Amino acid sequence: MSEILFRYERLEPTTWAYLSALLIVALFFKFNRIWSTRNLDLVLLLLLAPGLLSVRYGIENASAVIEQLGYWWLFGINGLLLVRAFVDSAMVRRPLLEPNMNAPGMAFLAVTLFFFLMANVITGEADKSDLRSVQRAEHLSDGTASRVESSTLETHGPGNPLFFSLPAIFTERIMGEKAARPLVQPIAEDRAKRNAQERATATDRDEWKEGTTETQQFTTGQVVTAKVTAILSQMMIVLGMVLIGARHFGNISMGIAPAMLYLLLPYTAMWAGSSTHLLPAALMVWAVYTYRRPMLSGVFLGLAFGTIYYPVFLLPLWISYYWRKGFWRLLIGLAIALLALIVTQISTSTDLAMFAERMQQLLGIHWPQTENLSGAWHYWNPVYRWPILAAFLGLSLLSMPLWPSVKNLGTLLSGSAAIMLGVQFWHAHTGGLALAWYLPLLLLMIFRPNLEERVAANAVRG
Repeated sequence: MSEILFRYERLEPTTWAYLSALLIVALFFKFNRIWSTRNLDLVLLLLLAPGLLSVRYGIENASAVIEQLGYWWLFGINGLLLVRAFVDSAMVRRPLLEPNMNAPGMAFLAVTLFFFLMANVITGEADKSDLRSVQRAEHLSDGTASRVESSTLETHGPGNPLFFSLPAIFTERIMGEKAARPLVQPIAEDRAKRNAQERATATDRDEWKEGTTETQQFTTGQVVTAKVTAILSQMMIVLGMVLIGARHFGNISMGIAPAMLYLLLPYTAMWAGSSTHLLPAALMVWAVYTYRRPMLSGVFLGLAFGTIYYPVFLLPLWISYYWRKGFWRLLIGLAIALLALIVTQISTSTDLAMFAERMQQLLGIHWPQTENLSGAWHYWNPVYRWPILAAFLGLSLLSMPLWPSVKNLGTLLSGSAAIMLGVQFWHAHTGGLALAWYLPLLLLMIFRPNLEERVAANAVRG
């Protein structure tokens, strides 16, 4: 950015957290209704920043105590937000609380914020902690399998193997040039252990290359692809939120407002270059925007599931919404997306075994991991993931689909936000840091009007 704006310097995340908090309060806080639900929502959203900053500070300064404190803080605030999403459907009275700025002013601020955030992505660097994606990309281009690719379930979890070949893009560091540790784990000692295991068990000489992940570098194509994916995903999220407000809420201000709030949040600036956070979020937002056309919603949901797996738990809720009208069209859309993903895996696999491994990862066919966990679960006993996972399955497979029996667009938004919030508690690879999976849906839920009449029987076309 200094090449474009004279003597421009990026703000450190802590400084931006202070400034963005002041902007958020000035733009959205209802000073004439101190005890309103809107103000409570803003307080909860602002309280995410201390947890995020603590996690990053702990990781970059090798302070396990501060990092764990950050995870505990995030889990606590996410828990409160989960309760908020649960009770949203019962909040029938929803007075119109417009922001303290008119729509043209908000649009201008949102565009400028987007410009600065994306400029940071363009000038950012690839996350060196994800160098294992280099070897995966090389083997994909060579049409060969590798032990690194086979261990992706351990290092990244379920999802699309092609998607995991993209590196995350650093947009800033908390301690500037002094920060040397990578943001995203695996921890260095875990990575060294895995490398030693690969070296000991490799049977093909070409399977182990000297230096492997430590000496290889990202190709220009990988970095450019990652940046383009992140920028387009952010654009899809913001544009989708604005269009939902204009078309489905009947008020463009109620679409620009959550989009601008999303851009102001410190999380968006800190993870603006993470495709694994952003692309699934963009696809889920557009599934909501196209909800009147079940087939298109099914395609977007299927693609979201095909990138990072976890949106699969939204399917029971969405199927129950379309049960009376649009059910088969939703399934057709899901089938189209799944077929496209299968064709992609076939075209990049050399044999049946390689295809089977990739489909296993894509569909998440494996028991929950108990070893080599990262994020919050690197520090906590993984045995506690089992009751959390059981409660989550009860939420996503039983509670949300059955209650309420007749669902509208409002319950679809709050239920989807609650389910993706629930994922944060047991996800073993970011430890509750993938806030983009639920933030756009949660913000739309906060700003939505009463949508009781938007049931499938009335809203679905055809």
